[in-house]
Amino acid sequence: MSIDYKAEIERMKHELDVTVVAHFYQRDEVFDMADITGDSLELARRCQADKNPWVVFCGVGFMGQSVKVIAPEKRVLMPKIACCAMARMIDGSYFDDSVNYMVERGIAKEDILPITYINSDATVKSKVGEMGGMVCTSSNAFKIIEKGLESGKKILFVPDRCLGQNFAIQMGLKSCVIGEGECDPKEADVICFNGFCSVHQLFTLDDIEFYRNKYPGIKIAVHPECDPKIVLAADFSGSTSQLIKYVSELDPEEKVAVGTEYNLVNRMRKKNTYVLSSTKPECPTMNETTLEDLYLTLKSIEDGQPINEIVVDEHTAKWANIALQRMLEIR
Repeated sequence: MSIDYKAEIERMKHELDVTVVAHFYQRDEVFDMADITGDSLELARRCQADKNPWVVFCGVGFMGQSVKVIAPEKRVLMPKIACCAMARMIDGSYFDDSVNYMVERGIAKEDILPITYINSDATVKSKVGEMGGMVCTSSNAFKIIEKGLESGKKILFVPDRCLGQNFAIQMGLKSCVIGEGECDPKEADVICFNGFCSVHQLFTLDDIEFYRNKYPGIKIAVHPECDPKIVLAADFSGSTSQLIKYVSELDPEEKVAVGTEYNLVNRMRKKNTYVLSSTKPECPTMNETTLEDLYLTLKSIEDGQPINEIVVDEHTAKWANIALQRMLEIR
């Protein structure tokens, strides 16, 4: 006998004290089942304010960790503890190596202010918190870096080099990337770790040229995880939620090509919106979660045998929470 996953998920959501959360990049059938949807910043804020003791988070591992860190009283489960490739690029030892790189080149440790993109493990967020630093998302990175600069310290930005470089350019600052050419921390304002998003690296200047030639006057909107030359060539750059707002406010007859994850672009307005890529820019880890996975996770709560629960040790949670709260306090 086959199971009607949607009907069973709706039943359990009604009967259990649980909130289902999904990032914008989740596949449609999972996204449609969520009580809370959004980008990283919105999900962090709304999960913290949510009253239910159980959270089932459809996303990637660092997102579930972030909810557990800022709301330790909640039981956080993930249908799939999928790992963001960018978050895998940095761990505690790589973070320490980056700090040492700057120290060895004449920057005192107390003169370094680390900022980590939310796409990072709780261990990295914890180390950032211990050094007085903050977390950021793509929607608030400008404000976070601006606040960080008030300290007069050098900004160490991890792990996404593109996000760090793009906001440095936007702010008229000088940046460099550790391991890429000559990166002298004394000569730069923002020193970036050499990480990146594999999905947003797919978009090229050829893609932009193709759409501009095919549809004269078309708008190009991209995520700031794209390479700086892509962002500079675009008409608009913004976070997931900012891209949604930008596209929704365009005249319905105005064409736009969007450079971000496929599921999100496909869910935008159906007319005159194109994916800025010759290949399908689909995040493999965001697409791991299925409707069956969501059903099984809710069923595990109902059966009293929860699966895939997120656990963060006390020390890591304390300092990661401090780094996250510093972000949430900046509006």
